[in-house]
Amino acid sequence: AMWLMLNQDTPDDYVISTGVTHSVRELCEAAFSHVGLNYEDYVVQDPRFYRPAEVDLLVGDPSKAREKLGWKPDIQFE
Repeated sequence: AMWLMLNQDTPDDYVISTGVTHSVRELCEAAFSHVGLNYEDYVVQDPRFYRPAEVDLLVGDPSKAREKLGWKPDIQFE
């Protein structure tokens, strides 16, 4: 994606994402299990740092990169 962006005649902004949402918990589970560890043994969730006004769901939209660059994600989350 970066190479395709750099080779455009006109600079522009692109969202490079899969278009699929995953939680931080899912990321921790996948990363820690990849090395044979349980994330709950290492990651502490402290309610003092919860953000009640935070958006519950965020997902990147890669459609512009797909349409203008011909790019599509080819690596899966897991």
